[in-house]
Amino acid sequence: MIELEGVPELIDPVMVAAFEGWNDAGDAASAAVAHLDREWKGEVFAALDAEDYYDFQVNRPTVFLDGGVRKITWPTTRLSVVRVGDKNGKGRTRDLVLVRGIEPSMRWRSFCNEILGFAHELGVEMLVVLGSLLGDTPHTRPVPVSGVTSDAELAGRLDLEESRYEGPTGIVGILQEACTHAGVPAVSLWAAVPHYVSQPPNPKASLALLNRLEDLLDVRIPLGELSEDARAWQLGVDQLAAEDSEVAEYVQSLEEARDTADLPEASGEAIAREFERYLRRRDPQAPPGVATEGGLAEGRDSSYLRDSAGGRSRPPRPVSKEPREPKPGDDSGTAPKDTGTAKDTGKGDKDSGDAPDPSGGTSGGTSGGPSQGADSADSTRPEDGPEDAGS
Repeated sequence: MIELEGVPELIDPVMVAAFEGWNDAGDAASAAVAHLDREWKGEVFAALDAEDYYDFQVNRPTVFLDGGVRKITWPTTRLSVVRVGDKNGKGRTRDLVLVRGIEPSMRWRSFCNEILGFAHELGVEMLVVLGSLLGDTPHTRPVPVSGVTSDAELAGRLDLEESRYEGPTGIVGILQEACTHAGVPAVSLWAAVPHYVSQPPNPKASLALLNRLEDLLDVRIPLGELSEDARAWQLGVDQLAAEDSEVAEYVQSLEEARDTADLPEASGEAIAREFERYLRRRDPQAPPGVATEGGLAEGRDSSYLRDSAGGRSRPPRPVSKEPREPKPGDDSGTAPKDTGTAKDTGKGDKDSGDAPDPSGGTSGGTSGGPSQGADSADSTRPEDGPEDAGS
């Protein structure tokens, strides 16, 4: 049932969504939306009924004490609204509808129809879904972020790629396909997470998604401590990788492949965009976004809502994967020999932690390691993996 009480009239609303699970390697996408919700102090105005979409043996509810009273938090998908200013600080505002939850266990079409029901009632102009995938990318380089859409007109206007992916997909792909049939413009932004350090959190990938979202929506996103967290994460992974010579050698090979590839991050346009962002963040006169006062009705009990997932303060030790058969034309070398079994993204009973990887499988830690060479840089493109939004 759609609950819209207490929501103000929205200004040019855009819906931004992320879902934990298969489409969320390193929890990068869900953490990005959680950051927006936290920085802009969004308040939940609606939540989907967990009974309709979740298998509680897979995503278990949790019990907690509130003033000595035992309460239960149910896995769900919730929506909040925040009002933000434009990135140039000129006083123009718009609203973002934030959708954060878990990939449903069942009834995906009904789930998407309910999300689109919210979008219709709120007058949402566009839906942006954030995702993250495992790729052959070194942790020492800028995180590649791909923007894809199934709408040719939108691709041309926003400088996005048209989706060409065929294969297994997650809730992101199903939701974007539902948007296409409903006539709602939809975009997917995908960050590539290094497969050898896939365990959450990954603040560097979350930061890359937020930077791309900032450019796409022309809003200024307050980063808080996320930039410092990203630097600390990279330093921690540097130290851990240095302890294993084979992992260090493998990272170096990925760096060489990345540096020689023709990537957007090396273009003059991208460099200019980063410099403009740097200047904006140094401008003390540019005000951050302002949260709306709307939200849950006064006195309403929100104890059934899902709590934010906690993150680790130190990244886990990177581990190499089993080498896989080299791709045709891939003669630059092989992945490091096995030094252990890659762990999954670790959600325990709640979530399997699987995320799409560029080979068309999942990132549960048993898939083959990525090949290297000239095609390594292309392995993070959404066409290469099930992370695509609606083929």
